[in-house]
Amino acid sequence: MIAYTMVGTNNLEEGIAFYSKLFEGSEVKPLFKTPRGGQFFGKSADEPMLVVGLPYDEKPATTGNGVMVALRFETTEEVDALYAKAMAAGGSDEGEPGWRLENVFYGAYFRDPEGNKICACKMNFG
Repeated sequence: MIAYTMVGTNNLEEGIAFYSKLFEGSEVKPLFKTPRGGQFFGKSADEPMLVVGLPYDEKPATTGNGVMVALRFETTEEVDALYAKAMAAGGSDEGEPGWRLENVFYGAYFRDPEGNKICACKMNFG
């Protein structure tokens, strides 16, 4: 259902560098650029993607209260690793790995350098 989600940045170089470090060593790769230099990340253009870019209205990027991007992973170890990468790359903690919802959700929360809230999660496990 979701084609892509965009997080805004006021510093393209810093924003793209953060997410490049975050996805390093995974199947998620830089795919293509937006007309204004933003970067699409994903496994392929046929799967949901994340875009890091300058707002199209040319106003400053800001975070939205209650807005969050959730990135889905296959294992709890991948969730833990992504959270650790986020902290090492300059992200800030919003909830360390281990948050659970019954037997269907395992997650960790952080913010990127611009303040965008990101969740790394594993869904549907027993």
